Amino acid sequence: MTTYMLIFTGALVLALSGTPIARKLGWQLGVIDRPGARKVHLKPIPRLGGLAIYVAFILALLIFEDRFRIPQLISILIGATLVSFLGIWDDRWSLRPLLKLIGQIIAALILVGSGVQVQFLPYPFLNVAVTIFWVVGITNALNLLDNMDGLSGGVGAVAAAFFLLLAAMNGQYLVGGLAAALLGACLGFLIYNFNPATIFMGDTGSLFLGFILAALGVKLRFPGRPAIVTWMVPVVVLGLPVFDTTLVVISRLRRGVPVYRGGKDHVSHRLVAMGLTQREAVLILYLVCGTLGVLAIFITQASLLEGYTIGGAIALTGLLALIKLEGVDVSSQTANHVPHNTHHEDKNESERQD
Repeated sequence: MTTYMLIFTGALVLALSGTPIARKLGWQLGVIDRPGARKVHLKPIPRLGGLAIYVAFILALLIFEDRFRIPQLISILIGATLVSFLGIWDDRWSLRPLLKLIGQIIAALILVGSGVQVQFLPYPFLNVAVTIFWVVGITNALNLLDNMDGLSGGVGAVAAAFFLLLAAMNGQYLVGGLAAALLGACLGFLIYNFNPATIFMGDTGSLFLGFILAALGVKLRFPGRPAIVTWMVPVVVLGLPVFDTTLVVISRLRRGVPVYRGGKDHVSHRLVAMGLTQREAVLILYLVCGTLGVLAIFITQASLLEGYTIGGAIALTGLLALIKLEGVDVSSQTANHVPHNTHHEDKNESERQD
């Protein structure tokens, strides 16, 4: 636990001190989210905060961690660096969606090549396919979730905290160290990103955050517990990003709108349309993420019947919530009700066709 605390504190301090530097660098390099016809912010805001998260994460691990399995650590860091580079390029110059997808698949294959992959299926090719689908899916889910001040960073912090707790309970040092670093980096950045945000993480941060969380979910193991039950744990911990992406995809397909087209139809936007403020919506989503984390811990100790009962109840609740939220009219939102940095999500999905 001492090592985890050192990693967490180091990443927190580095992110706290590094984010203002990233903000200045964003201005100097022109990595700016500027006001526009489809945006509601009134002044340009740098979106290079993801670089501060990345640097804080890497440095905290290099300085304080000494128990990693080097090949798997290297594969995770190389993959995370690759998706972060794609994010920086996209934030500054824009990148074709197909190239981003290919880069994410390559990053996932790097994990597979070092042995970081799911292992609960009977056939190796199925394990590889599920690993790639999971990594690419979660990476993009966190990218899509970055549509409101403090949302993606806060949800990432909550998920990392539960991965850290689960790792500590099961002696998973690789997962624990990575989760501690990610938790500290997210919290340090969140000080500047919570409403009203003075910096955005951009694709640099959201893709990095999603990739690391996906890798943690794949790597986490539960000795002595049946894999037929524990495979649900990372899915439940990251249930909010999964739910948000599912809602958006189903909603747009139902309405005949291209999935890649930007829109204010995420769960956060729908909560605001129901009368909540941005801060209230974000805090409620933090609470949802925390509740899912607690349920994930119960699943790790559950029998087969108990585990699937909890999983089924979560799935049913999610289905009912999806039906309820899909019925919310988000077209009535005005500039006074739309979240402060909704433009960031629009840029990601519409102008770059994520």
